Amino acid sequence: MEDTYVASSNKTIAQTFLWMFLGVLSTAAVAAYTYYSGAFVEIAGGWAAILIAQVLIALFFGFCIRKLPAMLVTFLFFLYSMLTGATFSIIFVAYNLTTIAYALFATAGFFGILAFIGYTTKRDLSKFGNVLLSALLVAIVLTIVNIFVGSQPLDIILDWVILLIFAGLTAYDMNKIKSMSEDGLINQEKVAIYGAFELYLDFINLFLRILEIFGRRND
Repeated sequence: MEDTYVASSNKTIAQTFLWMFLGVLSTAAVAAYTYYSGAFVEIAGGWAAILIAQVLIALFFGFCIRKLPAMLVTFLFFLYSMLTGATFSIIFVAYNLTTIAYALFATAGFFGILAFIGYTTKRDLSKFGNVLLSALLVAIVLTIVNIFVGSQPLDIILDWVILLIFAGLTAYDMNKIKSMSEDGLINQEKVAIYGAFELYLDFINLFLRILEIFGRRND
């Protein structure tokens, strides 16, 4: 019986990473198409609406995961990833393709190490969740304030702080997904999509911070 639970959990984790990879791939594809087709200029005025839609999807996703059918959960995940791709098209304006590629590979390696730690650790990381989310909320508020203040030193500090926060969240989320796949309280297909969404957010934010800290902007 224990072997059956382990096999089911491993299958769910594998599906989680597959969905996450497809989500990142769809974001990259939409971002590249939006930039190279010139569509990013046309939708520039609607970025605020896109960002609001992303926030609403994320909230709806998080609070209603247990009630939503798996097909709808999958649709919301890919809708979110494609909306993210539309906003990410601006990255191609700010950075050259080589810089983006280096940041992407660095993020993949860093993310893999953190996910491995979260999966293999014997410690219960659940107590760190609220701390990390609270720290993230404070960092977001300070980031918004700094838009008006314009402090470059604070901007650099916040980039590093947010990078560390999402590093912790990656290990935490991986640990949580493993626990969810083992307890069987939620449909395993939805666990895989939910886990993919959480890890997708971690990956994307790690990528953005690494790109911002180490990337060289175009003149």
